[in-house]
Amino acid sequence: PVLLFFRYSLALCSVFVVKMFLDRKFYLHKRDIPWLILSAITGEVGYFFLEYTAMDYLPLSIITLILACVPIVSILIDKMLYNRPITSLLALGGIGSLLGVGIIIGADFHKLLQGKLAGYLLAFGAVLCWNAYNFLTARLHANYSDVSLSFFQIACTALLLAPYALRNLPEPNVMTTEVITWLIFIGFFSAGIGFVIYVRSLDILGVTPTALFSNFMPISTALLGWVFFKEMILPIQVVGGVIVIIAACTVIYEKSRLDSTASVKATCE
Repeated sequence: PVLLFFRYSLALCSVFVVKMFLDRKFYLHKRDIPWLILSAITGEVGYFFLEYTAMDYLPLSIITLILACVPIVSILIDKMLYNRPITSLLALGGIGSLLGVGIIIGADFHKLLQGKLAGYLLAFGAVLCWNAYNFLTARLHANYSDVSLSFFQIACTALLLAPYALRNLPEPNVMTTEVITWLIFIGFFSAGIGFVIYVRSLDILGVTPTALFSNFMPISTALLGWVFFKEMILPIQVVGGVIVIIAACTVIYEKSRLDSTASVKATCE
């Protein structure tokens, strides 16, 4: 929680600067406050808490594989809540993305069911939390710009974490130059600018395609490891990355086709 507090406090500063340039309106409908708080609890606090706690029970590779199920669960929620069809291309895209992530991280599928039950429940809880955040954010998008919505969500997160974080601040000697540098990087760029881009993607692409792009994380991790730490990228990882990209493109195409068909049908009616 302390790390998240620092991360989102810095993110709030960066998004505030962007907001002052793009959108200086700070209006907030009272009726949206509970939904903003709920999106902060699920998307930022709940998701990361459950993911990090699951590491006490499961290997990181298995957790990553379970988290790659986010778009599959998103497709199912779309079906249950909005009765949107699950076509073969959507199913293929979701399963293909999961397979691609497994190839990239080198997951041992034989060990998939050998962890502790608590770990699976926690990891799947994180999947549900991230989907809840996606659908809540999509719901709020009609009333706010991308940067405003990001600003309010990040502010809610920082305020929720503040009581615990301020009582458990790290010792001054822990805050080395390297630690501060990484905090600034993940705060300003990853949590700040990154969330604005993600919220914008939810508005443009929709929930399921955007959720699918979260599976690009192993690709970016491999690339950063290669650039900064000279880690080797294996040919099989390249294959996995290509599968993830093709799966994302497939889902985007299919969702666009389904939305266009639904729009034409609604117009005709």
